[in-house]
Amino acid sequence: MGLQAAKTSRDARRQAIIDVAREVFLHEGYAATSMSTIAARVGGSKGTLYNYFPSKECLFSALMEAENEGHPWASAAIDPGGRDLPAVLADIGARFLDFIMSDRVQELHRLVIAECERFPELGRTFYDNGPRQGVALVAGLMEREMAAGRLIRKDPEMTAMVFLELCKSGIHQKRLWNIETHISPERKAANVEEAVRVFLAAYAAERPTS
Repeated sequence: MGLQAAKTSRDARRQAIIDVAREVFLHEGYAATSMSTIAARVGGSKGTLYNYFPSKECLFSALMEAENEGHPWASAAIDPGGRDLPAVLADIGARFLDFIMSDRVQELHRLVIAECERFPELGRTFYDNGPRQGVALVAGLMEREMAAGRLIRKDPEMTAMVFLELCKSGIHQKRLWNIETHISPERKAANVEEAVRVFLAAYAAERPTS
C-alpha cells in the first residue's frame, strides 16, 4: 500500500471511530461512555483506538472539530462576494440558524448541557471548537466594516455576538428545550430579517468615512 493509500485508509478509520463515538456519546452520555465500548462498536482492540485518540477527552474534541469543520455557516463572513452588508448579514444569519437548529447540533448542545457541570472540559471543548471560532469569523467581518466606516466602532467580537444572538432570539431556546420540535423556514427567515434590521439600526454608521 502506497503512502497516500495508507493515509486515506487511516483517515477513513479515524472518521469511522468519530462516527461511532458520536452515537455512543449521545446514547450513553459522556460519563457512561468508555473507550472500551467505543472500541467494541468500531470493531478492534482498545489499544488500536488509543493509537488514534489517546483519551476520551481527545476523542470528544475530535468529534467537535469534525462537527464544526469549515464553519460553512460563516463562509459569507470570509468572502462577502461583493454584496452589501445587509445582504451578507442576512446570508450569515440564515446559514447560522439552519446550522444551530439542526438535529445534529441540537443533540450535541443537549449532551454538553447535561454533562458540563460534572465535566467542565466538555463545555470548553464545545465552545472552543464551535461557537468561539464561528464568532471569530463574523468578528472579522465586523472589523472590516468598522474600518470602512459602515459600522460604528465597537468591540468586533461583542458586535458579532450581538448579531448572532438577535438571530436566535425567541426560537433557539424553544428548539433546544424541545418545546417546539420544528421551526419553519418562514419563522427563521423572519427572525433573520428582524435581526438585520435591529442590528443595523443600532450599529450602522450615519455616514461612511472618506
